Amino acid sequence: MSKVIRIGTRDSELALWQANAVKDMLEELGHQTELVPVKSAGDLVLDKPLYELGITGIFTKSLDVAMLNGEIDIAVHSMKDVPTALPKGIVQAAVLERANFMDILAYKDNQEFLAQPEAIIATGSLRRKAQWLNRYPTHSVVDLRGNVNSRMQKLNDNDWNGAIFAAAGLDRIGLEHEHTIGLTWMIPAPAQGAIMVVAMEADEEVQEICAQLNHERTEICVTQERTFLRLLEGGCTAPIGALCYINNDDKVVLKGVLLTVDGSKKLEAEITSNLGEHQNLGVDCANSILARGGKRLMSEVQNTALPTHVYATKKLTEAQKRLFNNAIGVKSDDFIRVSMNRLSPTILKSEFQNVVLTSQNAVEALLSSVSPDELKFKNIYCVGRKTKRLIENKIGPITQVKSNAKKLAEYLVEFMEGTEVTYFCSNLRLDDLPTILTENNIKVTEIEAYETKHAKIEVDDSVEGVLFYSPSTVDSYLQNNSTDKTAYCIGETTAEHARTHFDDVRVAKMPSVESVIELVNENYKN
Repeated sequence: MSKVIRIGTRDSELALWQANAVKDMLEELGHQTELVPVKSAGDLVLDKPLYELGITGIFTKSLDVAMLNGEIDIAVHSMKDVPTALPKGIVQAAVLERANFMDILAYKDNQEFLAQPEAIIATGSLRRKAQWLNRYPTHSVVDLRGNVNSRMQKLNDNDWNGAIFAAAGLDRIGLEHEHTIGLTWMIPAPAQGAIMVVAMEADEEVQEICAQLNHERTEICVTQERTFLRLLEGGCTAPIGALCYINNDDKVVLKGVLLTVDGSKKLEAEITSNLGEHQNLGVDCANSILARGGKRLMSEVQNTALPTHVYATKKLTEAQKRLFNNAIGVKSDDFIRVSMNRLSPTILKSEFQNVVLTSQNAVEALLSSVSPDELKFKNIYCVGRKTKRLIENKIGPITQVKSNAKKLAEYLVEFMEGTEVTYFCSNLRLDDLPTILTENNIKVTEIEAYETKHAKIEVDDSVEGVLFYSPSTVDSYLQNNSTDKTAYCIGETTAEHARTHFDDVRVAKMPSVESVIELVNENYKN
């Protein structure tokens, strides 16, 4: 070829190494070449995890544009970064022989943290994060972005225990870390360790030249991995791994995995075929996972990837999360952390004429301190149906139940026997009940049954609404967050407390988590 072949590449050290490898191969074949570095959005935006950027082919798009504009003749990519569907007019011209496909952990000092409940691991990959948490569910995973050199430097500069890298990337630029472990149990990204060369579909001459660089066995394997990825509708926003290899008996083996973002659920498949009869491996492996719950798992992953519209101040179950409309992005956490106090069995075994229990936590505190049959409660007054149900199942019959503390206090003033109550409460209880009773000459003896602590959780400014389940969750939220959002409340007591801070307060029809979710769905339906 008489003209110079212009090779497009990102300008990171690793990308330039890969481009230079292709350059050397082409020049060995007698062709003139020129490198054309191009920056990508993935290189420019370093303050967000890749899966939050929402761009398909974040590391390849700029090179695609440069090629379509006629600025370059070919582009060199880490194949794992390339979308399974190439842009119209661009084709795969060659796949180089695959390097080490494994993920490795670079760590500090020693490996003791692997056997400990707490550790901090850094990675910008959703796949690596999910697989790590699946194996080490109590560990924390923090985001790690930047080129290979800067990521390694961040590991050295931070108090993390380790960070996960692609072995091929470190090998190619000769970057070594003193302590590393090969993560043989972690299934890599589809096509990890492989380099892809793309060209214009109309440029047949360049395609013929690049075809001489193609490594057939690598191409067979990565094609099946990418087929698996495509059928699961994945990308950098889904925790999907795949590894295909050809063993010594010319058997083609494909392993695939799909996880939820938090690693709590995992589906795996492994299928083997003879070389030459392997064309449907990717399809069969994907269908195996889809048939065993993969569609539901992908739906959970996609909902997790949505921008967060509402934030629940109580940790929701997976079943509760599925009650939200599909278009609503939801996050949840416990804004209130509860610890039970050890109550004196001697005191609890005394006779009590009137007992007030306004939460399930108070009931649990009693039951953790003494056997139910040792309690001598003549009259039990409570707040909420769930508290009533728990008391009836564990302790005995209820004298009266009301929907909130204020209504219960008003009932006690009117109908209670005697002039004293014993109130098993939290350290952060509301003032309504004891204040009303005291003002009406009823003596209130408070016993702190459990301790409520506010969790310091920050909610992103872009969140539109917050779900509250008690006045305490409102107070906890207000410690670190703004009030320019819609407050969805489980009941009138919570709503009354929220109205002193929020302009838009909405109350569920029933005092249940599910009813609050219905309230949110109704709002977004409109």
